[in-house]
Amino acid sequence: MECLCNEKELTDEQKYKQLKEFIKENQGKRGYLIPVLHLAQGIFGYLPREVQNFVAKEMDIPVSMVTGVVTFYSYFRTFPTGRHTITVCLGTACYVRGAKKILEELEDQLGIKIGETTEDRRFSIRVQRCLGSCGLAPVIMIDKDIHGRMTAKKLGAILEEYK
Repeated sequence: MECLCNEKELTDEQKYKQLKEFIKENQGKRGYLIPVLHLAQGIFGYLPREVQNFVAKEMDIPVSMVTGVVTFYSYFRTFPTGRHTITVCLGTACYVRGAKKILEELEDQLGIKIGETTEDRRFSIRVQRCLGSCGLAPVIMIDKDIHGRMTAKKLGAILEEYK
């Protein structure tokens, strides 16, 4: 589910109301926690502790169950993410062709580490074991755009395209 948080600026009260209505409509359905969390993340952009507590209360389930699901699935985020997600491939082909150096340069240029978001919320960094573009190694992906044959020197120009 795409982030709905920037479509129109809703107040927190409106966001919680929207989530509460969805929970109420689906109350009692088995296995509905994950769809509720998907919607919550779409509304808020991520799942902070307050939202997890709200979901648990409204669904009448332990907060530990909500937190367990949120932390188990990599799809769910507990911190805000940037408008652009940069994924560095650390698969074998990319790694042996310098992906680690590219990751280090990226962290230096943006001033953040893996899993973090820049202060201006423009970029987030994550890693993945393979992006399936081994012939273009090393590879990074920004949002859904693949950038192959990457070098540390090319990073600055590519990041400028996303500002």
